[in-house]
Amino acid sequence: MDMNIAKYMAFVKTAEYGSFTKAAQMLNYSQSGISRMIGDLERDWKLNLLERGKTGVRLTSDGTRLMPYIKSVCSEYEKLCMQVDELNGLQSGLIRIGTFSSVATHWLPKIIKAFQKSYPNIEYELLMGDYSEIERWIAEGRVDCGFLRLPTRPDFETIQLKKDDLLAVIPEDHPLAGCDKFPISAFDGEIFMLLEKGDKYEISELFERNGVKPDVRFITWDDYAVMSMVENGLGISVLPELILKRIPYKIVIKHLDVPAFRNIGLAFRSRKSLSLAAERFIGYCADFAAELEK
Repeated sequence: MDMNIAKYMAFVKTAEYGSFTKAAQMLNYSQSGISRMIGDLERDWKLNLLERGKTGVRLTSDGTRLMPYIKSVCSEYEKLCMQVDELNGLQSGLIRIGTFSSVATHWLPKIIKAFQKSYPNIEYELLMGDYSEIERWIAEGRVDCGFLRLPTRPDFETIQLKKDDLLAVIPEDHPLAGCDKFPISAFDGEIFMLLEKGDKYEISELFERNGVKPDVRFITWDDYAVMSMVENGLGISVLPELILKRIPYKIVIKHLDVPAFRNIGLAFRSRKSLSLAAERFIGYCADFAAELEK
């Protein structure tokens, strides 16, 4: 990469994240390397671009005025790289993917394995997060695409992949362990382990739609922690079916007596802005999801 382009990207990412450390992680540089590149820009241009402080960095007025032009240069460079990739027949490239744990565990290894057979030199960067974090990464351009619950932000392009059923998770000695379908009303007042982080997600929305108020004692984004607590009789829960594949816990899993599912999809800012590698990868994801429905 041209060193000036690297400096411009370092400046843009540092300003976006407000941190030399986060920009360094994103660009695979050392923190001192990022700081040095931005220092070089400031010396070359005889301008102060960033204000440094104990809580991070922020743009100066000069940095703010220059930022749109620097972003434009970086964007055009990315387009140039895309065209080079196409001319080289996709011999190299990097795909950055935002994902949550169940997709990373049960889907991505199979998708990447199939993709590597055709494109063995492609590299991957996986960022694990919750729905809100993945949406932000897509919007910021930190990832090329991300697995999300649909619907998502209206400015994203999306591909529907699968309806993932929400299932009741109860201890083996629960009074309703032998039922055909677990009644949604049985959650009312029951001690409950909630798989959730930040904003309200599909499980809370499910209870609100059905007028049910469980006694939520524990909230986490760690699905394995929820299953372990249920196994030990600390409460009951609802988890997506994808999470419940190949688990080591002694728990009982039941379908609910009301329709309950989440729509898993793949989202990206715009197909026009995707690299050739990312566009091909998204196609593989769609084919994988189609196979799941057969």
